[in-house]
Amino acid sequence: MAKFTYEVQDMNGKKLRGSVEADSREKVIFALQNKGYIVLDVKEGSAGLFGGAVGGPKKTGKVPGHVLAFFAEQLSTLLAGGVPLVRAISLLGEYASNPMLGTVLTQVAKDIAGGSSLHTALSRHKRTFSTIWLSLVQAGEVGGQLADTLMQVAKYTKTQEGMKSKIITAVTYPFILGTASIGVLIYFILGIVPTFAQIFKDFNIELPMITVVVLAVSSFLINHGILLIVLMIGAFVGFRFYIKTPEGKKRWHAFLLSMPLFGNFLKNIYYDRMLSTLSTLLQSGVTILNAISVLEESFDTNVIIQNALKQVRAEVAAGKSISESFRETGIFPGLMTEMMLMGEESGKLPAIISTLSKFYADNVDQFIARFSAVIDPILICGVGALIGIIVASIFLPIFKLSQIGGN
Repeated sequence: MAKFTYEVQDMNGKKLRGSVEADSREKVIFALQNKGYIVLDVKEGSAGLFGGAVGGPKKTGKVPGHVLAFFAEQLSTLLAGGVPLVRAISLLGEYASNPMLGTVLTQVAKDIAGGSSLHTALSRHKRTFSTIWLSLVQAGEVGGQLADTLMQVAKYTKTQEGMKSKIITAVTYPFILGTASIGVLIYFILGIVPTFAQIFKDFNIELPMITVVVLAVSSFLINHGILLIVLMIGAFVGFRFYIKTPEGKKRWHAFLLSMPLFGNFLKNIYYDRMLSTLSTLLQSGVTILNAISVLEESFDTNVIIQNALKQVRAEVAAGKSISESFRETGIFPGLMTEMMLMGEESGKLPAIISTLSKFYADNVDQFIARFSAVIDPILICGVGALIGIIVASIFLPIFKLSQIGGN
């Protein structure tokens, strides 16, 4: 016989832990369920100092979105093919290409075998599965359409990952080009300019204003560069600390949304994400109130929109329509609220919201295409102009020296 540690919940919701000797884990689960307990976890081995099994639990955490999308597709296919849930998740955990997801799924399968629902088992791994994931899975279980819902989960996750990939791709090349350009400028200012500065000083000639400015900048960076770096790091740390405060976060997020050009870009990203999530939740059978609650919890990236969604949730709970609730926040555009009103009147709210989501997604795609086409020549011209100024500041005094030498 082996020793097993267990965690159960009684009829009053109180969690209890203990250990027992048995021939198998299944017999422990059966015995505990016969006593009226809800089995939360059963592990083979003695309890350690911190209540876990010997060796400690395996670490779990975030899993890449594309991996989760593939997992949802596979699980949907297996369930649609008649494979039992526990067997399906055990198989996917055993052959998972991502070790972290494999660890999570192994534990999920054990929890389901112990009597937990899929939603409950997944909710114990909130670093891996988001609130949106959990809400969709719960709706699929309640509605008896788990396989179909998981396919919607996969589609939604792929869409969000695709948008994220487009944004990363759009900024990667400008970032690399900008970083390389800054490195070249620093090399010119700190490596080349000081050499010519000493030559000009030895000849004691009157320098053009452009040369005086470049030499002054070079001298300042050489003499006070470390202090400048320390000040920049201090300013960055102070800024990070400030925007983590409630007031600082609110002001920073409001500034991001009001920035010229990029503010509208961010709004379109947020609107697309919000509407696509809301549409997926509603199409999966989640109630409007619960769907908005999920949105509110998931929008911690911008407290301005999060607070607006909190207001929407309160007004919907008070009996107002979703279109009226969105309109009264004063945050969301009129097109969005009017389209929502049309969706409510026609009884096709999820479909209308999905169409709105595509509209804002198209706006994001257009901005990325234009940004990619414009930013590269701007960076090249800007860096070329700066290097041209530095080169001119060096060669103008050299020309003057050659004229003096010729005379």
